[in-house]
Amino acid sequence: MPENEWKPRPSHHPHDKGYRQLLADKRVFLELLKTFVRENWVAAIDAEDLILVNKSYVLQDFSEKEADIVYKLKIRDKNVIFYILLELQSTVDYLIPFRLLLYMVEIWREIYNNTPQNERESKNFRLPPIISAVLYNGANNWTVASTFKEMISSYQEFAGYILDFSYILFDVNRYSEEDLIKAANVIASIFLLDQKARPETLVMRLQKLAGAIKTMTPDEFRHITTWLKHIIKPKMPPGVQAKVDSILDANNPMEVEQMISNLEIALDEMKQETLLQGKLEGKLEVAKNLLLLNVDVNTIIRATGLNLEEINTLRRQLEH
Repeated sequence: MPENEWKPRPSHHPHDKGYRQLLADKRVFLELLKTFVRENWVAAIDAEDLILVNKSYVLQDFSEKEADIVYKLKIRDKNVIFYILLELQSTVDYLIPFRLLLYMVEIWREIYNNTPQNERESKNFRLPPIISAVLYNGANNWTVASTFKEMISSYQEFAGYILDFSYILFDVNRYSEEDLIKAANVIASIFLLDQKARPETLVMRLQKLAGAIKTMTPDEFRHITTWLKHIIKPKMPPGVQAKVDSILDANNPMEVEQMISNLEIALDEMKQETLLQGKLEGKLEVAKNLLLLNVDVNTIIRATGLNLEEINTLRRQLEH
């Protein structure tokens, strides 16, 4: 199976692209496993044993769907090769167990075809385990079947004879703030920043993460600022977006507190501008109503605080 440098595929959803690029860093991917998966085999994995598979598994029946991330790895001190297939979801997809099965079959088919005939036809030939997982960051509860057998009609009657597997679910919005802050690593920090919140809540979360971020390496810190620029920034008010890029240009984790302070100032300035704009719009609405009632201009000036030029402009708009 090809193991060249991995390149992210095009994506129409910024979160999918963001997570795909983030988890292409095998150290961050290993953080994901070791932080949120409580299995013995996870503890036995080293970053050096992770290989990002440079292969696109596109399903014929789902022409716009393909496997997001596939890693090949082995358990430390053992010659046990296995695969982890990770799907990225921003919406609830009830076909996920079926799609995961089809991806798994495609991976096994690739392995089978690349195995010499004399080996794959021997009694000792074995396919590697494939651990499937879903990373979901949608707002709605994940109500998809957690096992494949639940997609099969009357599966209870055929127990022991039907194919079954379960998958790991990383449900971004269901992790507690306390647990994510306690983890103090890149993936937990990004999960916390990705949870649905207002821009001012984002600043509060950054403040709580400041201690952990200051201990990160420059590469780890870059993951945080990249996420803020490309995923979080578009959610902010337009007036703040223009300032965010320059604020996030810091590449030193020790500057995180200054970065947070600058973001807070930018948001406060935007809030003040929004309040002033709201007050002006309210005054213009009052003045418009008074003009329609033929109230004299001097009375309107005293009632609204607008000047003569502003009222005359409003009068001309009403005449048109």
